[in-house]
Amino acid sequence: MGVSGRLKLSDKSTPASDYDRAKEIKAFDDTKAGVKGLVDAGIRTVPKIFIRPPDELANDLDCPHVQLQVPIIDLQGVRGDQRKEIVEKVLDASETWGFFQVVNHGVPLKMLEEMINGTHRFYEQDVEAKKEFFSRDIETKQVRYNSNYDIYYSTAANWRDTLTVSMRTLKTLDKEKLPSVCRDEMVAYIEHMKKLGDILFELLSESLGVKPNYLQSMKCHKGETFIFQYYPECPEPELTLGSSKHKDPCFITILLQDQIGGLQVLHQNQWVDVPPIHGALIVNIGDFLQAVSNDKFKSVAHRVLANKIGPRISVGSFFQGQMVPPKPYGPIKELLSEENPPLYRDFTISEYMNTYMNETLGRNAGINWFKI
Repeated sequence: MGVSGRLKLSDKSTPASDYDRAKEIKAFDDTKAGVKGLVDAGIRTVPKIFIRPPDELANDLDCPHVQLQVPIIDLQGVRGDQRKEIVEKVLDASETWGFFQVVNHGVPLKMLEEMINGTHRFYEQDVEAKKEFFSRDIETKQVRYNSNYDIYYSTAANWRDTLTVSMRTLKTLDKEKLPSVCRDEMVAYIEHMKKLGDILFELLSESLGVKPNYLQSMKCHKGETFIFQYYPECPEPELTLGSSKHKDPCFITILLQDQIGGLQVLHQNQWVDVPPIHGALIVNIGDFLQAVSNDKFKSVAHRVLANKIGPRISVGSFFQGQMVPPKPYGPIKELLSEENPPLYRDFTISEYMNTYMNETLGRNAGINWFKI
């Protein structure tokens, strides 16, 4: 048995007859200390609730890991004579990879470093300070902290803790609800992400052959959610994951990661590392943009490995579109023809999210729910 204070959790050596998964998940969740709480208590084995099913572990052996380079796009000159070339690079990356890194994006390096440090400060607080933000209420809590949103129905919990700031149903951010230890950094970073998001949506619109403000006119840049992730060091990283294989429920994601690494993207059925580049930000296409582009752009699976080195910090900015009032999204009419008929029916963000949040992160069908 792995022991964390008074919390006793089964590990890989525990007989199945002695393992009550539901009971142990509740016991872990009731601590409100997250995975970091286990590590701080000196745990030396991965608790069974985090261990991936045998078929997943076996599948990893059949899925090769290759050394390829995710596209890197320099945004220098995006408002000038380099724009056409940048649009072409965004088009190619969005069609073939669904992932790319951007440099010279306009967000100061100091701001990126301060956001990483601010996230670290939040998680390094005493457990009692973090408990103030603990919640699993995704409907009304704009700021919430927990470990694994899907822990009560996933096949294996992920080795990470999460602080979420959601603007999906609210137009304004109540700054006073943000943690005081990183409030200033959060407010400044969120504003930078909104500005960068506007630039990216313009480039993506032009890549699709429509007017620069087209995706923004569809409110694709609204409904922002910001996720501040903490991946503690893991004693047995081969048994679990920091984040299971999944696709993102949004139009685009902008990701800031520290220098530890662990992010992988599935490209041509092969796992490819997305190594940290100092000062760069990662952009990936989400399910919603794949749908409105009628499969021209690709939303691709990705995951985060657990690591003996940690903690790893990342900050994801998800642009999820207009949820309130409900707005239907479907393939852009200007892209359709007899040769290119619509592949998806119209859907609302709430319709998608209600299904997504009730499925295990790594096993959901994503946008395929809405295929015609």
